[in-house]
Amino acid sequence: MSGGEEAVQATNDDATLCKVSAVSLGYWADNYIQHMIRSHGRERRAPEIHLGYYARVAGVAALIDKFFEATDTAVQVINLGAGFDTLFWRLVSEGRPVKNFIEIDFAGVTARKCMLIKRSKELMGLVAGEEADIRLSRTDLHSTRYHLTAADFTDLANLEAKLTESEVSFTCPTLILAECALVYVDQNKTSKMLTWLAQKFSSCTFINYEQLNMNDRFGQVMLDNLMARGCLLAGAAACQDKNTQVDRFINNGWDNAECWNMNEVYSLLPQGEVQRVEAIERLDEKELLRQLFDHYCITVGRKNSSSFNFDSVNYD
Repeated sequence: MSGGEEAVQATNDDATLCKVSAVSLGYWADNYIQHMIRSHGRERRAPEIHLGYYARVAGVAALIDKFFEATDTAVQVINLGAGFDTLFWRLVSEGRPVKNFIEIDFAGVTARKCMLIKRSKELMGLVAGEEADIRLSRTDLHSTRYHLTAADFTDLANLEAKLTESEVSFTCPTLILAECALVYVDQNKTSKMLTWLAQKFSSCTFINYEQLNMNDRFGQVMLDNLMARGCLLAGAAACQDKNTQVDRFINNGWDNAECWNMNEVYSLLPQGEVQRVEAIERLDEKELLRQLFDHYCITVGRKNSSSFNFDSVNYD
């Protein structure tokens, strides 16, 4: 594993600890995130970090709800660069109609997540469901509806093989997620992957959360900080502005796309909930939060079919 890959994987650990810190204070509910850390790893983060992750989690969740509303059947979810995300367990515990859920990440991440799942009766119970037949290796875990697999999602031959092994359906309405994953990948590779996805899946929605406005001074400081940690943002060209985020989908075979910066997302979330979380830790000055929100975004790419239309997957 290269030093760059190790640095990118370290961002997963940091994100998990930030989520644990926010959940412990009541920003949102996640009954499974505590299984993804060691007990001594709890460290309280700054209020701006908590609100940033709240907006990210709530913003993505609102679009996921819209995706489920747009379908009248069980769906498939593919999480690229899934890290220690707990979405599968949250959806299943809510009784959502998930036919298949596939998580893809580096082997170093999936191996650790396999171990964490295996040692938790709660996580393993929802993975197994009613069955006893679970295939588990050092880096991969497969059950009837949950698959955790190690792959480079830009290696399309490997990706297709891993998806096939995970019993993927190319005709089932599919939600594809990526959170701060594409930005680490060369844009040419990302473009080829997006083209391949649009060609292979008959109807799907892609929700992408990542950086934005990386060309201004604040964005450059963010870039420099990540570079100092060994994270090369090879895909930063697509993060210049909202147009480059949208064009990445439109130019690679998707029907349409929309992008919202996180200030816009935050203003479109239920304001009663926003007032509740802002009261948890009082912010005297919101300028830093506004700057942070101006440099992250959520983009939705849509591939519609005669059976499923995902234009309603938005914040309207």
